[in-house]
Amino acid sequence: MPELPEVETYRRFLDELVVGQTITAFEVLDAHVLGTPEDSLRPALVGRTITGTSRLGKNCFLQLDDGRVLVLHFGMSGDVGAYRDAPDAPRFTRVALHLESGLRAAFIDPRKFGRIRLAESIAAYQQAKMLGPDALELTVAELTEKLAKRKTLLKPLLLDQRLTAGLGNWIVDEVLFQAKIHPERVANTVTAAEVKRLHAAIQLVLTTAIAAEANYRNFPANFLIHAREWDDSATPGTDAHQFCPRHPRTRIEKKYVGGRATYFCTKCQPEPSL
Repeated sequence: MPELPEVETYRRFLDELVVGQTITAFEVLDAHVLGTPEDSLRPALVGRTITGTSRLGKNCFLQLDDGRVLVLHFGMSGDVGAYRDAPDAPRFTRVALHLESGLRAAFIDPRKFGRIRLAESIAAYQQAKMLGPDALELTVAELTEKLAKRKTLLKPLLLDQRLTAGLGNWIVDEVLFQAKIHPERVANTVTAAEVKRLHAAIQLVLTTAIAAEANYRNFPANFLIHAREWDDSATPGTDAHQFCPRHPRTRIEKKYVGGRATYFCTKCQPEPSL
């Protein structure tokens, strides 16, 4: 599933491809992915110039010269691509923006859970979808305030896009592991020092993942994701990736928290006392 790091990678690709380009045609190969009707999208897009790109959480925005934005949400399997001629369209291309350069920007989605929508502005879309601040822009003060009065488990709360936009399942596990906080801590029991660690871990995990273009095999050996994916690239030919990188004799545990598969270290992330 494309998470914030993948979407940021897509945004950077699109920024190079489409900014400054005028849309000459809007080609729909499968209308299932349209969140705004095709007969509304086409006249709104054709002839418009794309002036910039932006991202909020897992949402990518193409900014148009009339102030509106085309919103790309990638669902379970979405991706982007570029091609020049129809026979070269990537497999599962659902929508293509034809650009004055002669290239076409492809919205690719095998499972068709992604959506393309038109919005009046990023702020209007954020308000309509009740999205919190982007996870990379969340401040310590905002995080402190959001946790202070909540008596819910920490992991499900961090996954709530109303709290902050962009934290997915594996990211929250990694953040909690790096911050040394158990996923079943009650939010309002997290101390000020722990909130600072949590905030620093959010920044660390997201910036690391973006720098690696979301390829987890390139993540540092001390990241939990190698255990989550049962990937031995950090410790080739051994089972060391199944154990905590801080405590090599402690195996990473898996349980379900809030209905989501959750990985953690019982030694680094002590279970909360009742």
